[in-house]
Amino acid sequence: MDKCSSAMEFLENKNILITGATGFLAKILVEKILRVQPNVKKLYLLLRAANESTALERFHNEVIGKDLFQVLKKMWGRDFDTLISEKVCVVPGEVSLSEMGLKDSNLVAEMKNQVELIVNLAATTKFDERYDVAVGTNTLGAKHVVSFAKQCPNLKLLVHVSTAYVSGERGGLILETPYKLGESLNGIQGLDIATEQKVMEEKLEQLEENGATKEAITLAMKDFGLERAKMYGWPNTYVFTKAMGEMMVNDLKDNLPVIIIRPTIVTSTYKEPFPGWIEGIRTIDSLIVGYAKGKLTCFLAGINSIVDLVPADMVVNTIIMAMVAHELQPSDKAIYHVGSSARNSMRYIDFQRFNYQYFTKKPWINKEGNAVKVGKVTVYNNMASFQRYMNIRYLCLLKGLEFANKAFCHSFQDKYVDMKRKFNLVMRLIQLYRPYLFFNAIFDDTNVERLRMDIEKKDREPETFLLDPKEINWEDYFMNVHLPGLVKHVFK
Repeated sequence: MDKCSSAMEFLENKNILITGATGFLAKILVEKILRVQPNVKKLYLLLRAANESTALERFHNEVIGKDLFQVLKKMWGRDFDTLISEKVCVVPGEVSLSEMGLKDSNLVAEMKNQVELIVNLAATTKFDERYDVAVGTNTLGAKHVVSFAKQCPNLKLLVHVSTAYVSGERGGLILETPYKLGESLNGIQGLDIATEQKVMEEKLEQLEENGATKEAITLAMKDFGLERAKMYGWPNTYVFTKAMGEMMVNDLKDNLPVIIIRPTIVTSTYKEPFPGWIEGIRTIDSLIVGYAKGKLTCFLAGINSIVDLVPADMVVNTIIMAMVAHELQPSDKAIYHVGSSARNSMRYIDFQRFNYQYFTKKPWINKEGNAVKVGKVTVYNNMASFQRYMNIRYLCLLKGLEFANKAFCHSFQDKYVDMKRKFNLVMRLIQLYRPYLFFNAIFDDTNVERLRMDIEKKDREPETFLLDPKEINWEDYFMNVHLPGLVKHVFK
């Protein structure tokens, strides 16, 4: 039996629970399963909603209403709605709550009895998310999914999707090894998840008791998350809470079969269901959008630093093939880094060049209907030189404006406030992105390479589950896939 057909057979007649079903990767996973194996038994899709009608509305608007499903709709024609109604069960819930916020006792009983595979894709990916929100989804959410998985007698495997950047800012070769409960990146003792939950709740309570506005609470909880992350050696709230989520999974799993998938920076689809589908402005895309619109004239990065990218469909293929591999040879230590740095690395100097080439040939058309001219950006290769530029270019002007505003009875108040806000926003974004702009680690991907080698040995159709980043010509991908896809699906 070749590996491709075994993947098809593996998915056939399976009951699969997917959390975070309105997320970017989850949608691509759902589409892929329905397209390559419509004989899957049932996909239970958990999404954040208070009730079934809200959940169904979100599912139709935010999942199958997307362009992503156009290939599947074309394949099935009038029978598409029948396929969805027979194969998909939309489940309202919330992973941050105990029992994942599930309320329908009959549905809960059915799921516990039927579910054989769980793919936990529920996550908040903002670097500076509110600490309460990030802990709730990324850390306690992992705990609640494991708890539910333990109540499923027919469960074959739980797949927990994390991020490669739980490694923080370490350099060198990052191995596919687990995090132990209480382990910090800087050697500081005392990291305790129950304590983190407690201090987070106390901070929130204190802010509410002091009568802080909604906006003030949001900002304070964002800052608190960054403070807690940095205390233990992580650069931002997202990767810190995801690392704690992994700790939860490893600590609570007992005999539960678990694999952890750690993608790097996920980009638009490479081939399936069609090239260039993307949703939302992802990590590096905010830089692309700023540059194309003429707002990014300088750039802070280590020009030879690695930007570790992986197309979303390759991540989804890895999830499926890792599940197949686990069925054939179960392992309690399976962590998969899904990225390109080990075998086909790209550097920021290439990233800069591709953007210049593309938007010089095909400039962004602004609201006024004019083409935005772009030039080569000034690159600062360390924080000190960038800070000097910002001080000379903006801070001196800001100080002058502040003085004039006071001297002329606040006549320049609006202009001063707007410029100060923009300056602070740029500096905050730089602080958040800095660890990734000077990233020099390589993610060991031995486990994914083993999957690739198995496919090459036994597969007649490796294209169906393409995993190999060496297949990607980065210039071709950016010029003909990612940038056109970004312009089509995301630019506003």
